[in-house]
Amino acid sequence: MNTATLKLLALDTSTEACSVALQTGTEILTLDEVCPQQHSKRILPMVQQLLSQTGISLNQLDGIVFGRGPGSFTGVRIGVGVTQGLAFGADVPVYGVSTLAAMAQAAQRLYAAKQVIAGIDARMAEVYIGSFILQNGLMQPLSSEVAIKPQDISGFDLSGEVHAVGTGWQTYAEVLLQKQPAVIADDILYPSAQDMLTLALPAFAAGQFIAAELAEPVYVRDDVTWQKLPGK
Repeated sequence: MNTATLKLLALDTSTEACSVALQTGTEILTLDEVCPQQHSKRILPMVQQLLSQTGISLNQLDGIVFGRGPGSFTGVRIGVGVTQGLAFGADVPVYGVSTLAAMAQAAQRLYAAKQVIAGIDARMAEVYIGSFILQNGLMQPLSSEVAIKPQDISGFDLSGEVHAVGTGWQTYAEVLLQKQPAVIADDILYPSAQDMLTLALPAFAAGQFIAAELAEPVYVRDDVTWQKLPGK
């Protein structure tokens, strides 16, 4: 993979924030904006702003990365729909990245974190939550991502320093800290598209981007139990 000529766009609308990032070679430009219920109005102008800033057109992109969820049902659907529309028009492949993994990657970028528990306030007294561990510079899932009531989590079984990110830790800090002592990163509340680019690069190099029509959201609301992944 020749990163010097690589052009990737990433976007996320799965939470209260809109995030767009554009990678051209080794440079990444990012726009993050908290805009509850304004995603459908803001996301395309934000994309256009970065494209105009770099002088790149959609059909010059090598691919589009999107936040696949979990998050707001409406927000996740908007992100997938916008990605498909842009990708169809430009005839480029796409790749979905976990919003929880993106926040975990942000903790690695900002704090050199090696173990992270990411949680998004899922409303209805639940959190979307998952744990991650650093492997070769990238945050990899240690547990399955679930929607669960914080008090129903059996425990994370992590030792050593653990960082905690996302709105779930703001809303349910007291309960979650009883389950797992952690350093809460108050400045990482929402996923940022720049971290989705980082996580998507190996998939692009491996040819794992897919056709736009195959892009799917991940809601996880149907998953109700905390499960560690096999071999983790």
